[in-house]
Amino acid sequence: MTKRHAVVVGGGIGGLSAAAGLHATGWRVTVLERSAEFTEVGAGISLWPNALRALDALGVGERVAPLLAEQSTGGLRDHRGRRLTRFDAEVFRRRHGRPLAVVHRAELVGALRDALPSASLRPGIEVTDLTRDSVVLWAGGELQADLVVGADGIHSGLRRRLWPSLPGPVHSGTAAFRGVAKLDRPVELSTSWDNGAEFGVLPLGDGRVYWWAGYVTPEGGRHDAAFLRERFGGWHDPIPDLIEATSPANLLHHDVSFLSTPLPSYVHCRVALLGDAAHAMPPFLGQGGCQAIEDAVVLAWAASRTDDVDEALRTYDAERRPRSQAVALASVRAGKMGLQLQNPLAVAARNGLLRLLPGSATARMGASLSAWTPPALG
Repeated sequence: MTKRHAVVVGGGIGGLSAAAGLHATGWRVTVLERSAEFTEVGAGISLWPNALRALDALGVGERVAPLLAEQSTGGLRDHRGRRLTRFDAEVFRRRHGRPLAVVHRAELVGALRDALPSASLRPGIEVTDLTRDSVVLWAGGELQADLVVGADGIHSGLRRRLWPSLPGPVHSGTAAFRGVAKLDRPVELSTSWDNGAEFGVLPLGDGRVYWWAGYVTPEGGRHDAAFLRERFGGWHDPIPDLIEATSPANLLHHDVSFLSTPLPSYVHCRVALLGDAAHAMPPFLGQGGCQAIEDAVVLAWAASRTDDVDEALRTYDAERRPRSQAVALASVRAGKMGLQLQNPLAVAARNGLLRLLPGSATARMGASLSAWTPPALG
């Protein structure tokens, strides 16, 4: 019997997760990635318990586990280093069922890539079009698919092709720097706030630290390492040292955008969108990549339950669209109470309220998101 064929457009975390799940359930998979190789650069990703469970369900949890840096202590602070909340890893694990973990994006992509046959991976191919009968086209080639997975990111060409009248991504009102530095002393996880700005610190292990700096700014501003030092160099330890330990050549800087208009469906004919292509959200809850991995396992599960691809896609849309769009909305709201809060009186009130919260209350933060349990594949 001929295996059903899925063509995945986009070889990032969401696309490779979907490919791994479909491959594990018996599909023949081809992943088309426009970059010359399957990798990610320069940053980490937080994996909440919902994403860790999803990776287990996809069959790649054991591959990823040695790469994870489980977070132990830390919490929210103000820019001077005064503690607002405390993070307790043991309480978090009891409340959420799994730890909060961090991994370098390139290492996660590598683990997902290694879960697939090398023949399934086709880098250096930029998809240009898609026919009504699911033939994927690029310059000099084409592939017939039983299922097309659109995992081509926030500026998805497939999304524009299938929903041309829907608005594209909009600016969130913020921009971000990201980097990975190496320090000769241990640090703890933290997110620190000032009026209209935040700095996040997530240890990756082996002395490596993933950090990000977000700030309110108009769209299109181009800021460099000098601006970064001026804006954040006076913040509490270890922030100045992290900035100095990161080569300007390795700094990532970008506007933060998201899809403010929810899609009416994640499926069209035999195409399923997932990850940022379907529900790009601002990073204020650390759930963007986690939701893409959730999408992947649900798509693989739905496609394994029936030979009717249309039925599978209806199931996928019904399962994923309400949850992921709710998470996206919650992320927008979190930003308004986090780094986007600029009024000094409102900032002082927020910080004062957070200081009054007991540890049990802070441990519950995010529990409604991280409690999600994936379906079992096959």
